[in-house]
Amino acid sequence: MRKFIVLAISIAMVLGMATMLSGCGDKDKGGDKKDGKPVVAVVVADGFGDRSFYDSAKAGLDKLTDEKIIEPMTIECRGENFEQQMRNAADKADIIIPVGWQFDAIEKVAADYPDKKFVWVDNAGNKNHDNVLYINYAQNEGSYLVGYIAAKMSKTGTIGAVGGVDQDTINDFIVGYEQGAKKANPDIKVVKNYVGDFEDPANGKECAQALHNKGADVIFAVAGNSGSGVIESGKEDGYFVIGVDSDQKYIAPETIICSMVKNVDKSIYDVVKDYVKNDKFEGNRTWVADMATGFISVAYGEKDAPQQISDEIKKEVEDIQKQIIDGDIKVDTARK
Repeated sequence: MRKFIVLAISIAMVLGMATMLSGCGDKDKGGDKKDGKPVVAVVVADGFGDRSFYDSAKAGLDKLTDEKIIEPMTIECRGENFEQQMRNAADKADIIIPVGWQFDAIEKVAADYPDKKFVWVDNAGNKNHDNVLYINYAQNEGSYLVGYIAAKMSKTGTIGAVGGVDQDTINDFIVGYEQGAKKANPDIKVVKNYVGDFEDPANGKECAQALHNKGADVIFAVAGNSGSGVIESGKEDGYFVIGVDSDQKYIAPETIICSMVKNVDKSIYDVVKDYVKNDKFEGNRTWVADMATGFISVAYGEKDAPQQISDEIKKEVEDIQKQIIDGDIKVDTARK
């Protein structure tokens, strides 16, 4: 009996040691794959539910999930702990996709996780790491088009833009918007202000009302979830709003006349699918998703949505879009 007990204990110890060694060996090899599929983490600087930028990123992740290409993971930073949340994602995921300009510690994190892939959405970096791909969007080009529309639609000769924060990415929208407006009407007046936050609809509404009080009868909402307040103000006070990042017309069909769309969802989907299916990942570079590649556009809602913009203006916008793609119009940028 005693020999039997000793033998049982010995076997248990051997099995336990084998398990420990197996766990140590797998710890840092490319992430935790689930059912043979890579885990992909989308990490957003604020939170989902903005019906704009972050939700577009999640739509790309959802499509990959629905097609059973990956296992999804999401993290909402809620305006803080950007570096730590990237590390939290890298501890569990194979591909980490930080969404927003706030993740400037990405190169430091990527250096500590050389076996993981990182895709930084909406920024360019130093391009020093083969495991980091940067996606930059030419939102200035699309904003040029909606600026043209805003000036054409304005009856007061004053249009506005509400930005989330006074920062290069947001200002890239606004400089394009101003330039396009001047193309339509050299005498147009463009007024702007900033919420100071992407998660404050109440303050977004106040900012919009302040611009409307200055005569703006078309306002471009470049403020994430804070833009919900801009839309609400437009509905209440009877002026037009231009949506951003996603086609937002469905939110307020009589108020939102169009949206400047940058297809974050499609860019995430294309990059991840190419890596998973074709083992292709071109790191150490910045991919510019622009109008020529089909990632930047203007949307007017679904076919049955009410249309405030005439077919004539839409045709003019199509012609300008072609000029931008052909290089005949150079759009200003706030990017450094």
